[in-house]
Amino acid sequence: MIASIIFLVSVVGVAQFGLYYWRATISGVAAQAISDRIRVAAGITHAGIQAQDFRNIIILKDLSPNLRGAGASFTVIRSYYSIVEKVGSIIPAMASWANAEMATCSRYAAVVMDQHMERNMVCAAQVRGM
Repeated sequence: MIASIIFLVSVVGVAQFGLYYWRATISGVAAQAISDRIRVAAGITHAGIQAQDFRNIIILKDLSPNLRGAGASFTVIRSYYSIVEKVGSIIPAMASWANAEMATCSRYAAVVMDQHMERNMVCAAQVRGM
């Protein structure tokens, strides 16, 4: 019985650490600079990437070819965005937190898409140079 409790506490602790690590990684990527190219391509007219820009960035991702890109399917970030969006709409006290998290998701997706577009442009330049 005691071994089961220790095991359960250990699993919860490792899961919590993993979640915090994943969240820190997302925040680190989201803090990087975003080029104007991604803003124009996604139709973002305001200065900063906001929570509602996520869908435009995902649409842009779905429209662009995946050339030499490493697993940029956005499945996990899409799921996280959806969960946070639902939590923010169900619990009004968490709406501002949810909006900040969704904005982080949007910035993360924009940075990854910017990197993706850069790889595509380099690949296109290599093809043209041949």
